[in-house]
Amino acid sequence: MSETSDIRTPAQIEADIKRRRETLAETLDEIGVRVHPKTVVGDAKAKVVASVDNTLGRAYVGANRLVSDVKGQLVTEDGAPRLERIVPVALVVVGLMGLLTVGSRRRKG
Repeated sequence: MSETSDIRTPAQIEADIKRRRETLAETLDEIGVRVHPKTVVGDAKAKVVASVDNTLGRAYVGANRLVSDVKGQLVTEDGAPRLERIVPVALVVVGLMGLLTVGSRRRKG
């Protein structure tokens, strides 16, 4: 390289300064938007909504799996009820409801 290729003209220097100012102005504008309170609140809301959606999705999948497991225990593959399993479960549920009813009557009386 020759020494003349390293020398810039005043016009080249001014153009470079102008380009750098424009880049700096864009960067500052972007920073201003990112730290603006509405942007910060919007980003926080979006994170919360995404977290809630994720949690609800996992809860739905878990509940769906539980229902499928219980159904698999109480119904045969062809859809017929398994009375040998349903009757004991029903008796336990009725017994628990009776205990809760008796317990609530004792507290009121």
